[in-house]
This record gives sequence, structure tokens and C-alpha cells, in this order.
Amino acid sequence: MTYLAELLRQVAGSLLRNKLRSFLTMAGIAWGITSIVLIAAMGDGFKEGQHNNMKGLGENLVIVFGGRTELQAGGERAGRRIRLNYADVENIRRECYLVTLAAAELEGNVKATSPFNSGAFDTSGVEAHFNQLRTIPIAEGRFFTEKEEKGGERVAVIGIEVKKQLFGTRPNVNGQKLSLNGFPYRIVGVMADKQQNSSYSGRDEKKIFLPYTTMTRDVPPPAKYYTPGLLDEILYRPKSLAEFEAAQKQVKTVIARAHQFSPQDKSALNIWDTIENQKQVDGIFDSMTVFLAFIGLVTLSLGGVGVMNIMLVTVSERTREIGLRKALGATRGRILLDFLAEGCVLAFTSGAVGWSVAFGLSSALKLVEMPEQFPGLPVKPEASVIAFAFLTLIAVISSLIPAWKAASLTPVEALRDER
Repeated sequence: MTYLAELLRQVAGSLLRNKLRSFLTMAGIAWGITSIVLIAAMGDGFKEGQHNNMKGLGENLVIVFGGRTELQAGGERAGRRIRLNYADVENIRRECYLVTLAAAELEGNVKATSPFNSGAFDTSGVEAHFNQLRTIPIAEGRFFTEKEEKGGERVAVIGIEVKKQLFGTRPNVNGQKLSLNGFPYRIVGVMADKQQNSSYSGRDEKKIFLPYTTMTRDVPPPAKYYTPGLLDEILYRPKSLAEFEAAQKQVKTVIARAHQFSPQDKSALNIWDTIENQKQVDGIFDSMTVFLAFIGLVTLSLGGVGVMNIMLVTVSERTREIGLRKALGATRGRILLDFLAEGCVLAFTSGAVGWSVAFGLSSALKLVEMPEQFPGLPVKPEASVIAFAFLTLIAVISSLIPAWKAASLTPVEALRDER
């Protein structure tokens, strides 16, 4: 403790002797650490925001749409329209072991009438486990069950915007009757309000969700497109994020065999892989973070030059003191350690100030309501460790040269110094 107290007094003395230069040096290091920590936090914040954005649609979700072939295969011509059907979903469940969950979806439009108002709304016919793939938060009631879906019961889950138009501000409409294209339905659930910035068929809040079996009976596709089991899209989730590409290959192979097109035909199916998209977005933000962090590292390095400058001045001013200490028995290693420690204390004090500023800004933003696309500046331990690792390296390098110079002085040369 005595040695540390003496070391801190020496550092304070050096700083006070050169106030302006010391302030600029410490400001440079502090700003460098602040920049690195905040830049890393900004990158993490944007990535977290993108993840939150995709959660509004569904996590680790892949959506498959029918396309049009561009290769000849199986004796069939190129340019054929590929229309998905329910048999494709069953084949995926049976054969694609890298897929953990798959669901069918059929889209349509209905005229809905309540005792209070009416309107036309987009409709999705889905299976009972659809809300395990898609984010469908329920504010009132529940999602329909597998029994209701398989039995073709006339039950519906409505979006919050649908409720507002059909029932106004009435508080609880769960169990209320609804007419869809003239058929009587019972509302079993009302969606909660949610943030949704990604969509492939419109916002969920403006939709009515029906059991798939019920919709194929009551709201079938137009006659010119209709075939039994017709679908608009298939949704699935791979079992492992590490094998999402292999899972996609399995799905394409199974559908290609059933529809007689080549699995290598990139136009036969349109696939929206949110996992792949997320990896690409993360890669963009990671690249930006590395580039900007490099700029912060340059600033930190310039601060290290300032530390070296101050320490060289300190060595010059304390030359006679160094000679006297050596004459009284101080070893070269002790002199080297003293000046090296002094430079490191100066650097780490500045770094601590910079980190405190970054953490303070991060904490202040938590008190402000932020959009889901940018939840703030989360200062993660990893970023702090990396920043201080760079600081340690720069502090040691910038302090080593002055410390080595001080330790190399002989007592005679040092005592002869007239400064």
C-alpha cells in the first residue's frame, strides 16, 4: 500500500507539473476508450434491434413460396408454375429430420360483419401450431386448438385492428359472434398489439386467422387456381441454427421430387430465410463496428503517444533523482518498474474515466423510451475487456521506452545533470 500511495503521488505530481499537456493526453485516452466501448455498444444495439424486429414475425423462421421453373427436369418444360400443397407439408414433416416444425398457410380475403360494423379483411388459414412459428401474442382468449382445426370448426382469432373496426372500444369480445362471407363464426382470441416491421402478407393486426381446414371449405382460392390442399406458403423452423442451410436443402429436395423439378432450380421456389438474412445483417454491423473501432483504436494510440511524451519529460525532469536513487542502491529493475507503473497508472486512470463516460451514457439511455429497432447502447463485458486489453498493450508500449531510458541512466551521468 505504501508503494502504491507513493506511486500515485508521483503520477499526480507529473500531471500537475504539466497540466495542459496532461489533460490533453488523458482526454485522448479517455476518448479512445469511450469511442471503442460506445461503437461496440452501438453495433450490439443495432443487432439487438434487428433481432427484436424479426421477433415480430417469428424467430428462426423460413418461409417457402411457390415459384416458376427455369430448368427442364423430369420431362417437364421450363417456365412451369410451382404451386405448393398440403402434401408438401406432410412430406417435410416425414422426411426432413433437420426441420423441427412445419406449418401450412393459405391466404384469402373475407367480408366480416359484427353486430356493430363490417369490413373486408385479409385472412390466413393456418394450423393450430402456427403460433409456435409466428409471433401471435394473444390479449383476449386463446389461439384455436388442434381439435378445432382438424374438425373444421368455425372459430376465429382476430387482429387488434380488426377488433377496433368491428367492435369499436368494447373491452372484451372473446366469444362474440362474427359473420365471415355469410358463415357464422365464434371469436376465440384477439391478438395483442405488437410491433411488426417485417411481413410477407400484410400486418397480423389487420388479419383474421382461421383454422386451415375450415378456410379450405369456407374461403377457398379462386376456382381457376383451386386444387385440393392448395397452399400459399409453407413455414418451418430448422432444428439447429448451425444446420439451417442443410435443412433448407432437405426441404427443397423433398418439394422438388414431388413437383418434378430440379433441386438446383433457384427459381422454382422463393425462400425467405430469416436466419440467413439475420446473419447477413449481423455481418454488416460487425464490419462497421470493426471499422469504427479501428478509428477509436487510432485515437487511443495517439493518446499512448501522449503518455510516452509525458513520461519522457518526467524522466528528463527527474534525472538527478534517478541518479540519487541509484547511488543509494536502487536497482535498474526497480527504476524500470517504477516508471513503467507510473505510465500505466496514468493510462488506466484515463481509461477508467473514458469507460465511466461510456457506461454513464449507456445507463442514461436506459431511462429513455427507445424504439425496438434500436433498444439503446448495451455495454457488454466483452467490449470492455477488449477495450482495456488494447489499453494495456498501448500503456505498456508507451511507458516502456521512457522507463527503459530512466533505468539505463548511470548514477554518475544522472547526478551530473544540471537541469
